Amino acid sequence: MIEIVKRGIISAGLALMMSGIANAEVTITQGKTLIPDGEANHVKDLTVQNEKLAFALAIESAAPWGVPRGALVDLSVVTNGRIEGDKIAFADFIPNSWSAWPNDGKVVEIIENTPQRATIKIRRNFAAVDITTWYSLAAGDDQITLKTVMRNNGENTLSLTSGFTLWADAGQMFEVPGLNEEKFRHSKTLSDRIVGYDRDWAFALHAPYFDRNTYGGRDMYKAHTLKPGAQQTFEAALQVVPDGDLAPVVKAEAARRGEATGALHGRVTAQNGNVPDNAMVIVRRQNHLYAWTLATNGNYQIDLPVGEYEVFGTASGHADSPVQKVTVTADSDQSYHFTDLALPGELVLKVEDADTAAPLDARISIAEGQEPLVAYLGRQTFFTELTPVGQAKVALAPGQYTINIDAGAGFERPMQHLEVTLTSGRVSEYTVKIPSLTDTAEHQWYGADLHHHGNVLEATTPPETVVRSQLAAGLDLTFISEHDSIVNFAEFAALSAQRKVPFIPSIEVSPSWGHMNPFPIDLDATFNADSGTDDIHTLVKAMEDMGAVVIPMNHPYNDFGYYTNLAKNEVTGGATDAFRLLEINIATNNAPTLAQLHRLWDGRKPVYMTAGTDTHDAWSQRSGAIRMLAHVSESLTPQSYAQALKAGHSYASTGPLIYPHRVNFGDTTHAGQTWPVDVVAVNGLKEVRLIGQGGKVLHTVSFDNQPLSQHQRVILPIPAEAQDWVSIEVDDQAGKKAWSNPLWLTVN
Repeated sequence: MIEIVKRGIISAGLALMMSGIANAEVTITQGKTLIPDGEANHVKDLTVQNEKLAFALAIESAAPWGVPRGALVDLSVVTNGRIEGDKIAFADFIPNSWSAWPNDGKVVEIIENTPQRATIKIRRNFAAVDITTWYSLAAGDDQITLKTVMRNNGENTLSLTSGFTLWADAGQMFEVPGLNEEKFRHSKTLSDRIVGYDRDWAFALHAPYFDRNTYGGRDMYKAHTLKPGAQQTFEAALQVVPDGDLAPVVKAEAARRGEATGALHGRVTAQNGNVPDNAMVIVRRQNHLYAWTLATNGNYQIDLPVGEYEVFGTASGHADSPVQKVTVTADSDQSYHFTDLALPGELVLKVEDADTAAPLDARISIAEGQEPLVAYLGRQTFFTELTPVGQAKVALAPGQYTINIDAGAGFERPMQHLEVTLTSGRVSEYTVKIPSLTDTAEHQWYGADLHHHGNVLEATTPPETVVRSQLAAGLDLTFISEHDSIVNFAEFAALSAQRKVPFIPSIEVSPSWGHMNPFPIDLDATFNADSGTDDIHTLVKAMEDMGAVVIPMNHPYNDFGYYTNLAKNEVTGGATDAFRLLEINIATNNAPTLAQLHRLWDGRKPVYMTAGTDTHDAWSQRSGAIRMLAHVSESLTPQSYAQALKAGHSYASTGPLIYPHRVNFGDTTHAGQTWPVDVVAVNGLKEVRLIGQGGKVLHTVSFDNQPLSQHQRVILPIPAEAQDWVSIEVDDQAGKKAWSNPLWLTVN
């Protein structure tokens, strides 16, 4: 059921004419959102705006990841009456972490619509739990007030993890400072806010109720029990700042918490007297990054709660100033100047193969040395250029560094470490030569990271950086699978073609009860289904219509995994036998997935592995850290690669490499024979295991208590009594693993 009570709502067309006019009043607009790059594009969607911010509610547009309609999906800074552009994927309430969300309707009501305030109430259900959320914005305010009440109308007591979330679709996240290792709140936690930010905006979610901050700082949850008839209230605020400065966030938090404050002010300049790009002051508290404030035109000012701090000046590419210890007292105003920032040096790298001098794509990371604490000051990871291959140039603060150079490290090549000293105003050039232990492509084994995002929704990596990152991992094919989107296919195809690398187009179809990424799909395909409402059978038909060779099941056993929710009867449409691949995912516990594969193989069902990193940010996550290696004897294309996976001629690896002889994975042979296999591990071999029915270990070859071995041929005896299948697992000395698909055994 949908009910929208209108009280003076502006039409989209009229609002468009008014959008360039600075207006201190609050307005509600119905229709396609006026927020540039927004996702709320239905005629019934609602946009709320004052002179500082604008947000949109997807009343009938699809919300991401299968969340029911009626969610806050767009948020923007407003500057002089101009709406700057959407910077979020989602910022709303989640009832039970990212589990399936059974829902059958909503009611939307505009409670207040005056020039002074707008308040919208949306009621939805989470199965038997009523969820009502109020969104309120006042004239002149930089914060949206949020309130959700959960009421259990069912008969069972529920254990839930609930709260508001902030998923930016650009920039970076700054989690709550002072969490414990499990990301839980404790006595030394310094705040109750998270911030999504970039240089020209910052969005802060203030959530005083929270007891944990999960998913990379995005989710502000509280664990609670909801008895039948009971209710739980969550109150929060979503603050919008028109630049990447946290001073307004800290000030608002202190006011909300009733904390006394004192001020710091001063100047930040470089050694030459100029104000450098992104000059700022960093604030640390109890050894944690607490906040930062920009030095506009060289001047900064920040109000801090009473307490002990460490502060220092910095800027893009410049050396940090010496640290000042500061005691802030109530109503104090202290002056600290940072006017001698050392100018940048420039690092120029060439990365080559040690034997052939051929240029290598590489991921380059700062292991030791000054690392920017604020993302837009500069990153600690960068990549060689797409062209010319193997070259990188970056401005860094002067000083000593240890640099890691990764050109497929841990797979075919070792990680290289480079000691570097950079001097202000000087260029330092280095050539790094990296040896190769093996070349899988020479043996017609080809690697791909088969779950990887770019810059759609919460993913923040531009297409060119994705391609550079995947090539730096030593992968042979590029791959992209955005949530419910195919918008970047043409760009990825063109970038991959520059390097003559096959590109596998995919899409991560993302209902709340299970994700799947069919591939390869047609470059001009359209997704003619709705992940938020359609059943599994409709979604499968839509994926097949896109030209998919295989439909993998992603992270099957996490909260929003297919098998998890099938067991709870929460998969819309029930079971399907359409999945041909189950994902081994770098970020999840894969034991349940491996056990399920073994059960399927026990039943001689040809369901095989896929593997992917689920990378959303290629600078902080490592593309190709897990990959599928597939044997393709014909010309390498996206289709031939997918067919090899569909036939089981493949294995997943986080490092060790496998070359089977005589018969391949996915083939059929007789029990009672031997199986020669070459195993390779840059980190040194530790153990090879032959696995059989039920996941039982049938034979083990150990390399412990032996000289380091990186390449060995092992002869694996297949017991005469073995039934149905055998497979191989390999461990290396660094704890990295490889898991093969089955070799089928002839039934005796």
